Amino acid sequence: MSGRKIDFADRLETAAKAKQALLEKARAKDPANDPEFAKRQAERAAIAAAREAREAERQAARQAERAREAAEREALKAAQAQALRDEAAAREAERLERLAREAANVIEGKAARDARYAARKARKK
Repeated sequence: MSGRKIDFADRLETAAKAKQALLEKARAKDPANDPEFAKRQAERAAIAAAREAREAERQAARQAERAREAAEREALKAAQAQALRDEAAAREAERLERLAREAANVIEGKAARDARYAARKARKK
């Protein structure tokens, strides 16, 4: 060790010189003057733009898929509603047909009764 005593002021001065040296070294690597830095920045910008384009493409594909699924759901609902309407119409037609048969049976029964009544009247005369 040297015989020199290092006091607090010397340590502060040495630290200030080291900071100044680091600052000058950093200024020497100024990005504005470094062509490599500009090249890397341009590459990063191109990669970011490509990433954004891919993400936009994926988003558009997702939106198209959602729209297609919604259209399929609507078509299925429409088909089910049409099937229900057709089924209801068939039930109504069957009900009307049954009522018509019942009415015809009632009319035939009345006609048969009237025929029996007329035959009885004719036998009495």
